[in-house]
Amino acid sequence: MPKKKETEKKAGELLKEKLVYKKKSVFEKCPDEEKAAFDYCEGYKKFLDNGKTERDASAYSIELAKKKGFKEYKLGAKVKAGDKFYYNNRGKSVYFFIIGSENIENGIAITAAHIDSPRLDLKANPVYEAGGMAFMKTHYYGGIKKYQWTAIPLALHGTVTLADGKTVDVIIGEDENDPLFYVNDILPHLAKDQYAKHVGDAIDGEQLNLLSGSKPFDTETSEAIKLNLLRLLNEKYGMTEVDFQSAELCAVPAMKARDVGLDRALIGAYGHDDKVCAYPEITAILSLENPKKTVMSILADKEETGSDGNTGMKTSAFCDIIADICASMKKNERIVRANSTCLSADVSAAYDPNFAGAYEINNSAIINAGIALCKYTGARGKSSTNDASGEYVGRIRKIFDDAGVVWQTAELGKVDQGGGGTVAKYISEKNIDTVDVGVPVISMHAPYEVVSKFDVYNMHKAVVAFYTAE
Repeated sequence: MPKKKETEKKAGELLKEKLVYKKKSVFEKCPDEEKAAFDYCEGYKKFLDNGKTERDASAYSIELAKKKGFKEYKLGAKVKAGDKFYYNNRGKSVYFFIIGSENIENGIAITAAHIDSPRLDLKANPVYEAGGMAFMKTHYYGGIKKYQWTAIPLALHGTVTLADGKTVDVIIGEDENDPLFYVNDILPHLAKDQYAKHVGDAIDGEQLNLLSGSKPFDTETSEAIKLNLLRLLNEKYGMTEVDFQSAELCAVPAMKARDVGLDRALIGAYGHDDKVCAYPEITAILSLENPKKTVMSILADKEETGSDGNTGMKTSAFCDIIADICASMKKNERIVRANSTCLSADVSAAYDPNFAGAYEINNSAIINAGIALCKYTGARGKSSTNDASGEYVGRIRKIFDDAGVVWQTAELGKVDQGGGGTVAKYISEKNIDTVDVGVPVISMHAPYEVVSKFDVYNMHKAVVAFYTAE
C-alpha cells in the first residue's frame, strides 16, 4: 500500500507540473544573468538622469543613435535595405527605424514607448511675490498625487523662445552647485484643516507653486523679490517676464537614479514610467545590424495626457512615415500596416503587499518575475482599451519563450478599482496587431518610483527577440 500511494502521489505531481501554471521569478529561470542585468542597468540609470523630460530623452536618444550610424530622416527621402534613420518630431518625440532586407510588405516590427512623465509645468505668467518670497505658479501634468510633490527637491527643465526668436535651453537644479526649487507644505502643528480633507484634496492644484527666491533687488522698489528673480534669469538666459509666454518649462524631481535595497537589485528614480521601456527599445534597435525585417522604435510624447497633439501617438506622423517609406520602395502602405505587429511598451503596476487590497494577486505583476504582458488595459468594463487577440498573444508568447525571456501576465489592479490606458489602442486602430508589454513599477506616477534591474534587462531581451523573430 505505501508504495502504491507513493506512485499515485508521483503521478499527481507529474500531472500538476504538466497542467498547472506556476509563476517563476528570474532567480528560478535565469539564475546566471545577474551580472548582465546589473551592467545593463548602469546605462539605464545614466539615461534616466539625462532624460528627465521628453525633450531631454529625445536629445539623448538621438545622440546614442548617431554613434551607431543612424542618420536624420526627412519626409520625402529615398530609402533602401540597410538604411538606419531617426525622425526627430519637434524635439519631443523620435522614430528610429532600420530598413530590413526582406520585402517590407511582410510587415514592420514596431515598438512604442512614451518618454513624457508626470511633472509640474510652469504657467504662461508664473512669477509672483507674496509673504517675503517669490514663487512660480504651475499646472500639473499627468496623473499625480499632488501631496507627493510638496517638500521635495525640484529642478527646472525646458526651453524658452525669446523675443528675437532665439531659443535657449534651461536646466537648473541638476548640478550639485545649482540652486533647487521647492513646493511648500504646511507644518503638522497647523494642519488641522488639511488633515480633515480627503487625501486627494489635501493639496490644491493652485498650491503647487515653486519657491524660487526671497532676496529683494533693493529695499525701495515694489515687488523687489520678483524683480531680483527676473534679473537673475535675464542675466543667465536673456529672458524677460513676457518670455515665459513662449516657453516650455517644467519642474521635475532633482533626485538621481539610485540603487535600492542592500542587495542593489532595485532602482529608484523619477520617470521609470515610461523610460524603463523606452531605454530597452533604444538599446535593442541600436544593437541590430542588417535585420531581415524592417524595424521601428517609437518614443512618443503626451501619453500622460491622452496622446493628443502633433507629438503624441495620435499624430499622423506615424502613418506619414510608413507611407513615405512605402512610396520610396514602391510598396503598398495598407498591406505593410496590415502585416505589421507592435509591442506597446508601457509599464505595469507591480503588486505591493503594503496595499494588497487594490490588487488581485493571481493577475498581478510581481517584481523580479520578468516583464508583464497585458492583454488589455482600460478601466472597469475594459473601457478605452486595445484588447489583443489570443492568436497574437500566443505569437508573442512563443517569441519570448524561444528567446528565454522571463515574462508574466498582468492586469492593472482589481476590476473596478481604477484603471488606465496606453498608446496601444491608437496603434491598433491603424490595423496593426498590438499588445502591451512592459516593466512592473512600484509607486507608479510618484516623484520617485522603483523597478527591478532583472525586469529591465528582460525588457531589453524581449524587444531584441521581437525585432529578430522569424
